[in-house]
Amino acid sequence: MPEPVLKVNNLTTRLHMEQQVIAIVDDLSFELHAGKTLALVGESGCGKSLTALSLMRILPHPPALPSTGEVIYQNRNLLTLSEKEMRKIRGGRIAMIFQDPTSALNPVYSIGEQLVEVAEMHLQLYGDDAMQRAINTLAEVGIPSPQERFFSYPHQLSGGMRQRVMIAMALMCEPDVLIADEPTTALDVTIQAQILDLIRALQKNRGMAVLLITHDMGIVAEMADDVIVMYAAQAVERGSALDTFDHMAHPYTQELFASRPAMQQAKTRLHTIKGSVPSPQNFPQGCRFNPRCPYVMPRCLEGAVPMFPIETKNHHTAKCWLHDKS
Repeated sequence: MPEPVLKVNNLTTRLHMEQQVIAIVDDLSFELHAGKTLALVGESGCGKSLTALSLMRILPHPPALPSTGEVIYQNRNLLTLSEKEMRKIRGGRIAMIFQDPTSALNPVYSIGEQLVEVAEMHLQLYGDDAMQRAINTLAEVGIPSPQERFFSYPHQLSGGMRQRVMIAMALMCEPDVLIADEPTTALDVTIQAQILDLIRALQKNRGMAVLLITHDMGIVAEMADDVIVMYAAQAVERGSALDTFDHMAHPYTQELFASRPAMQQAKTRLHTIKGSVPSPQNFPQGCRFNPRCPYVMPRCLEGAVPMFPIETKNHHTAKCWLHDKS
C-alpha cells in the first residue's frame, strides 16, 4: 500500500473544565490515503468534529489543552509546528468544509472577497489573477453564473449554494486532504445527493484524501472506503466499509445501523438507542457503551477494553469483549 497522505498516531485532546482535565478525543489513530475516503461515524457528542478541529488545530486554548500524539503530514508532526507554520498548511494543503456554511461564511463580505482572501493568503495571487481563480473554482463546484455570484453575499444564496461556496473555498488551493464535517446536515435530500456527488467527483479528479464526518450510515455506505465508529471519544470499531457493513462487530455499530429510517418497515416505530452519549466528565468505567449495551457482562464494567481482531479481511477490529477468543 502506498504511503498515507496523513497519518494520525495516538491523537489525544483534553479540555480543562471545572477543575477537571477530560479527554474529548482519546488515543485515536488512523491513516488517510490519496483518492480514498475514511468515514468517522457516531452520534452527536462522540468526538467526531472535535477530532477534525484537533487535526486543524483550531480549538480554543483555553479550555482545550495542546493535543498530544502525532499528526504526520509530509514527514512533519503538525502538532509541534508553530502557529505561523500551521497557518500555511491549514486551508491550503489541508482544508475543511464546516457543518454550517451560514456561520462559517462572513456575512459582511461578498463571496468573491472571501475566496480572493484565500487565493492571496495561500497562492500569492492578487488582483485579476485571484479573481479569475475564484470564479473558475465557483464554476467547478457547479455554481451557475459564477461571475455574478462572485459579488453576492452569503444571505443571498440558498443553503445548497452556500455549501458549494464552502467547498469552493476549501478547494481553491487544491489540497491533499479534505475534511468534510457533516457536509449535508442542513440540506434537503435532493441537495444532499448533489453535494455528495460533487465531493466524490472532485476527489476523483484531484486524488484528494477525504475524512468524512457523519452520523448517517447511508452516507457511509455510499461514500466511504474505510470506517471508524466513534463512541465517547474513542474508536470502538474500525475496518473497511464493506467489512463493517457485512460484519457489524460492536453492539454500538449494530444499534447505529438499526436506527436508520431506511431500515424500518412501514407503520413500525423507529428504533432508537436507549440512553444517550455520556458527557466527558462522566464516562463510565470499563466499556463506555456498557450502560446502553444489550449484551453487557460483568467484565464490561471495569478496566480498559482492548481492540480485538474480527475474522474478516482488511484489519477489521472492535473494542468489545464479545470478540475475546481467549
